[in-house]
Amino acid sequence: MVYTVTSGNQSKFTSFTVQCFSENEDLQLPLFLTFLLVYVIILFGNTSVSTTITLSPKLHTPMYMFLGNLSFLDISYTSTTFPKLLHMVYTQQKTISFTGCMIQLYFFMALACTECFLLTVMAYDRYVAICHPFLYNSLISLKHCARLITVVWVIGFLYTIPQTLLTANMSFCSSHHIDHFYCDLIPLLKISCSDTSTIEATTYVVGVTVVINTFVLTSVSYVFIIHTILNILRHKEKGQKAPFLPATSHLDL
Repeated sequence: MVYTVTSGNQSKFTSFTVQCFSENEDLQLPLFLTFLLVYVIILFGNTSVSTTITLSPKLHTPMYMFLGNLSFLDISYTSTTFPKLLHMVYTQQKTISFTGCMIQLYFFMALACTECFLLTVMAYDRYVAICHPFLYNSLISLKHCARLITVVWVIGFLYTIPQTLLTANMSFCSSHHIDHFYCDLIPLLKISCSDTSTIEATTYVVGVTVVINTFVLTSVSYVFIIHTILNILRHKEKGQKAPFLPATSHLDL
């Protein structure tokens, strides 16, 4: 049951119902076991990577620091939705509180934004390692790596605050049913009876500045990387000494 709090002529829902795949009771256990298996695999795989990097001094390099952060990010990313999803599938209580929904929305968007920035920084790391190997230790030292990682996480979590606050202040008087298996921005906008033009404009700006810019920067980095690798291979085929030869030691990722 969904309870409401009435304020004037408008009701504000204190919880939402969530679309949770199938209503067929015979499918609930297979669905639960499937999602549980996927979640366990994600946790085990990424935890193994993070633990290996942490316990092995030889892996305390910028490249593996980025990789360890990516593993931790993947764990956090899936943990924003999977535990609640597993609970809903197992208990068939397909509700989430308004506060819980906003928290889930914020962390999902923040972690997605952080992942975009982190992948871009990792592409830059590979670009410097392969295209400018002699400058790598000065440009990507452990100290610089730690600073980049800190900036990535801070910006990622700051970028999505406006969207979350705008969403939290919307009215949901027309419906309380989210047509999704977690609290996502688009399904929430569809059931709001408020003017969504401001948040749509904010989302567009964030999308342009984050998704497009990070995609372009990542793509440019890999274009230079591929060009350098092809240049090395071309010189080797001709029997010439390949330029940037030290870069070959960085081609493991």
